[in-house]
Amino acid sequence: MADRPRIFDDLTGLAGTAFSAFSGAREEVHALVQARIDELVNALDLVRRDEFEAVCEMASRARLAEEKLSGQVAALTERVDQLERRLNDSKQKKHHAA
Repeated sequence: MADRPRIFDDLTGLAGTAFSAFSGAREEVHALVQARIDELVNALDLVRRDEFEAVCEMASRARLAEEKLSGQVAALTERVDQLERRLNDSKQKKHHAA
């Protein structure tokens, strides 16, 4: 068999070089677009998805804590009311007994 013509080797090398160049250009364009998007997000005073989700999680936890504390306050209020009624009943009994 005859050896492969040198032009095919040259074309293969050229294609590899072109592919590398395009790959590098693609990464550079991606980085530039990402930088521009970041600038736009900052200029519009927007928040990123991960920051938004973190704040949503904090708000959810705060709501759960508030519900728990509201229940505790209601229970304590009921207990204070009971103690005040007992105290008033006791005072009235002493007043009537005297």
